[in-house]
Amino acid sequence: MVVVMEEQASEAQIQHVMARLLALGFDVHRSTGVKHTVLGAVGVQPDFDHRQIELLSGVREVIRITEPYKLASRAWRPEGSVVEVGPGVRFGGEELVVAAGPCAVESAEQIETIAERVVQHGARLLRGGAFKPRTSPYSFQGLGETGLRLLREAADRHGLLVVSEVMDPSQIPMMLPYVDMLQVGARNMQNYNLLRALGTVRKPVLLKRGLAATIEELLLSAEYIMAGGNYHVVLCERGIRTFESYTRNTLDIAAIPVIKKLSHLPIIADPSHGTGRRDKVPPMARAAVAAGADGLLIEVHHDPDRALSDGAQSLTIEQFAKLMNELRIIAPAVGRRVG
Repeated sequence: MVVVMEEQASEAQIQHVMARLLALGFDVHRSTGVKHTVLGAVGVQPDFDHRQIELLSGVREVIRITEPYKLASRAWRPEGSVVEVGPGVRFGGEELVVAAGPCAVESAEQIETIAERVVQHGARLLRGGAFKPRTSPYSFQGLGETGLRLLREAADRHGLLVVSEVMDPSQIPMMLPYVDMLQVGARNMQNYNLLRALGTVRKPVLLKRGLAATIEELLLSAEYIMAGGNYHVVLCERGIRTFESYTRNTLDIAAIPVIKKLSHLPIIADPSHGTGRRDKVPPMARAAVAAGADGLLIEVHHDPDRALSDGAQSLTIEQFAKLMNELRIIAPAVGRRVG
């Protein structure tokens, strides 16, 4: 249920409504919009009569949300959310935010070279895995905390922010000093212990769609994080597994406008995992921007043929530069800009 307060509602009136909802057994989440304060009341109260709240002073309207996801629903924040990762870097605003970097941190020289180049072409975040969930136990698994330190140092030298994947709740305290945004990979989208733990931190979370997850399941995973009090969630469409085998996954471009209608949360696209093919990344990146994506997650490597992880889907520096120039042409057509 969503309680929309009057534009001129006083703080005392808002607090009174919140107290009344709490007394009725609801969990209350407050959102302050441009004009109205909105209260999200979460919980199942079979005998609840919404008029108990609707008639309180300062209440404009009470909206019953039928979707199972309440806090992730656009009804809770109709104007849309903007998630700030760091100074001047905001998902959901006018700027199309691009995170670029290798699939995995391999060495100090590698991450330094890539960071230096991607920032020159407009990337705002440096991506790179320190812990790599691989299908084969014999594949490169990442450098762990050493990789996080190298990622942080390279990003700081070049004015970039850091996003990296967390795989287990026990890793969160160790990762917090190194990253500006915690990424939940496709394999962990329904790792509810991890999602609950991320709800207790106050760092933005990049939540990737699972390999076979529906849009509703993705939004419910976001709900787990938000229910814990962390509202700084950015969704990521990274392709789903279908019967098609030519590409690694099938990038669901249609999910972007659908989620924009259903949820207030920003959504970005990952065409690297969505296709698994370097030559298909640029056209799908362009399509995602045209469809309304708030940003892109792009794998870039200075020597992809020798990459220890996902080289086939990593753009070269030159390809990344060309793509960014193309996005600067497309973005204004949909009311966005590229840094």
